[in-house]
Amino acid sequence: MTKSKNFLNNLVKTFGFAPSKGGQNEEDLEKIAQQEQKHFPFETLAAATKNFHPSHKLGEGGFGPVFKGKLEDGREIAVKKLSQSSNQGKKEFMNEAKLLARVQHRNVVNLLGYCAHGVEKLLVYEYVLNESLDKLLFKSNRREELDWKRRFDIICGVAKGLLYLHEHSHKCIIHRDIKASNILLDDKWVPKIADFGMARLFPEDQTHVNTRVAGTNGYMAPEYVMHGHLSVKADVFSFGVLVLELISGQRNSSFNANADAQNLLDWAYKLYKKERSMEIMDPTLASSAVTEQVAMCIQMGLLCIQGDPTVRPTMHRVIVILSKKPSHLEEPMRPGVPGSRYRRSRRPAGGGVSSTTAGTSGESNSRYSDTSFTVTGTTSAAAPVQDVRGKRPVES
Repeated sequence: MTKSKNFLNNLVKTFGFAPSKGGQNEEDLEKIAQQEQKHFPFETLAAATKNFHPSHKLGEGGFGPVFKGKLEDGREIAVKKLSQSSNQGKKEFMNEAKLLARVQHRNVVNLLGYCAHGVEKLLVYEYVLNESLDKLLFKSNRREELDWKRRFDIICGVAKGLLYLHEHSHKCIIHRDIKASNILLDDKWVPKIADFGMARLFPEDQTHVNTRVAGTNGYMAPEYVMHGHLSVKADVFSFGVLVLELISGQRNSSFNANADAQNLLDWAYKLYKKERSMEIMDPTLASSAVTEQVAMCIQMGLLCIQGDPTVRPTMHRVIVILSKKPSHLEEPMRPGVPGSRYRRSRRPAGGGVSSTTAGTSGESNSRYSDTSFTVTGTTSAAAPVQDVRGKRPVES
């Protein structure tokens, strides 16, 4: 554990994680150390990226540019470089460095290490060949690359990644920003959840926490937007939106295909209630779709986006649904919409069988930032008042 201990000692020192009394913070970090994590010399990363040449730039992340590089041993890497002008970016950068040092899963992007060189702060990741899901799903000239098998595998992979974060990592982690642009696809089309700048550890024995809102318009759960109530069910909601986007090929935040529906979720629900679910499906899937599987995923997606968070399934329940042949599922209630009220269902959350089965891109990227994190068991804090441009929360 010497290498791992040195990595975490440097991490604490470099990013200023203040130790609590008795060094408890460092002790906690030591417990979750990953043996393979290491420090990268700045010179190594500069050489790998040709001195961060613009031709190696992959895009702009939440806290700075991302560059592609190649190490001397042949490994391809993605290097996130912290922008010195972004205070919020520094918080997200440190949060991501801390959280990703603790997780390792096939469907979560792999943090290889970090670098601190004077004012330069960098995170080093595995390079993911096919970039982000949104660049394929929402580009008409590339959408056909995503046949039904690939889309179903992406749904299953993201679900497994979320289940790991919620139930099987060292502590429950809520991502808070699940969306197509934060799902990376490797050379075998395996999906990997990325961008943990807004993620939060979830305290044990709490029903939810109250926190200021952070996320992307079109993916955030209504109870979170309106009241700041954060739980794993907020990620479940975002996952449900992503599932419906994968099936339809349409982006929820810019949906305008139907004048009678306020968004993609409302449109999908109304078609489902009319027993016309298959009309939701992207036409490019016609030749590859497995009808029963598509219908099951539509119903499962609608269960995830219900207005009442207590009746949304857990990610464990989602995995069970996806791993079995289509069978009887709960009847979904109306999708959650910020500003709407919901009536609590009497059926158990994520529970048993009932009813019937169902026959960095151009996205709207209004992200909310977070500055406080207050734990509560049952009470609710007032929701932040959003400014008229929808860019950030403002205190009333």
